[in-house]
Amino acid sequence: MERRVIVDSCVDTNDEIKDLFDTVPLSILIDDEEIIDDNLDQGFLIKKLADAKDSIKTACPSPEKYLEKMKKYKESFVVTLSAKLSGSYNSAVLASNLLLEKGTDTFTHVFNTKSASAGETLVALKIKELMDNSLGREEIIKITNDYIEKMQTLFVLDSYEVLKKTGRLSNIKAGLLNILNIAPIMGSTEEGSIRVVKKVRGKKKALKKLVDVIGDFDVDYRNTVLGISHCNAEDKAFMLKEDIEKKYNFKDIKIFETRGISTVYASDGGIVLSF
Repeated sequence: MERRVIVDSCVDTNDEIKDLFDTVPLSILIDDEEIIDDNLDQGFLIKKLADAKDSIKTACPSPEKYLEKMKKYKESFVVTLSAKLSGSYNSAVLASNLLLEKGTDTFTHVFNTKSASAGETLVALKIKELMDNSLGREEIIKITNDYIEKMQTLFVLDSYEVLKKTGRLSNIKAGLLNILNIAPIMGSTEEGSIRVVKKVRGKKKALKKLVDVIGDFDVDYRNTVLGISHCNAEDKAFMLKEDIEKKYNFKDIKIFETRGISTVYASDGGIVLSF
């Protein structure tokens, strides 16, 4: 029986894992031009975002797009970004319900990761690991749900321009952050929304503080994988990895490159980490 992990395109990748999952792309609207988030060149997108004169929006896949993927496999597990941040989860659930109504013997389960970017990638990798170990579907669902509930996501941005253009941040707030040189460390809530974790003066200090903030959480480091997603900031990601390794003993630290949707919100130079 063929089993597969299906993901939306907020899952970030690297050369090692880029072919592990079947992807349903979201779309990006820049100055009324629709760009499908399917193997997008990161540099191209960063330039398009910087040059945008009007609004920037993102759109989730239709239920039909998810349904097409689900029908390909006898058993599938669908991984989406937080339902608090996008309609992708609800779209996938609707597709799953349509599949049930058809009365097929195809099984699918949809996970709301309550995260995005590196966090969503770690969830997809966890499911793939469980599948490779031949665990049954009920075990996979239970272990993955527990994994999602314990996971933390943190991020630091270099720029707030795209957040202004997407309407996620007002011009006034963005201006104050720049004038006061405040670089907030942001994080996920239990429900999958975004919160301010710490306010730090200066972007370099923010990255150092980001390493310290990891220690505020109750983590079984030896059995936990940490993921770092970077937006056009590979050197920064590897430096962060080294700093984390000096202070904590994680089981593994993986580095990913942001895909289209994560690039929109992380912006050029942004860092997202999950564990």
